[in-house]
Amino acid sequence: MNAEALYQDLLKHLRGGLFQKSSNPAMPVYLAGLAIGGAWVAERLALDLGLAQYGVINVSFHRDDYAEKGIKAIETASTMPTKLPFDVNQAHIILLDDVLFTGRTVRAALNELFDFGRPAKVSLMVLADRGERELPISADFAAQKVMLPESQILVLERNQDNQFSFVIEERN
Repeated sequence: MNAEALYQDLLKHLRGGLFQKSSNPAMPVYLAGLAIGGAWVAERLALDLGLAQYGVINVSFHRDDYAEKGIKAIETASTMPTKLPFDVNQAHIILLDDVLFTGRTVRAALNELFDFGRPAKVSLMVLADRGERELPISADFAAQKVMLPESQILVLERNQDNQFSFVIEERN
C-alpha cells in the first residue's frame, strides 16, 4: 500500500471539493488532524492547499482506555497537544487521520473538539479505512479500504522530505 499515493488522492479530493468552491463566510472550513499521524497529514495538506492554519487534536485524555495507556498518553499529550488556532463555533471542521479502525479514537477526538466549541459540521477523512468498527463511525472520504489481520497494525511514517509510507507491525 502506497501511503504517498493515498495522500495524493486525499489532496485531489479536497482540491476538487471543499477548497475549490467559494466558502460560505458564515461557515469557514478548517482542517484538524488527530495526533500524531493525522496531524502530519493536516500539516502537509495545509501547506499544499495554501492554508494559513490547521489544528491538532490530541485524544489522550478522552480515550476510553486512558487508564491502560497511563504515562504513554501523558507523553503524547505533551509532545503534540491539542491546538486549534481558530474558532470552532459554527465552522466546518474536517477531522483527518491516517487510519480508521474501531472508531474509538474518532469518538475521543469529537469529545476533545467539542470541549472547544460547537462546530456547524464535522467531516472525517482518512488515508486508510480498516473496517471492523466497534462504534457507528464512518469516514466521509477514505483513500483506500484495507484488510489486515487483527494481530497487525498499520503505522504511518514520515520521512525527512515529508513523504508518507505505511508500515505493518505486529500488535503487542
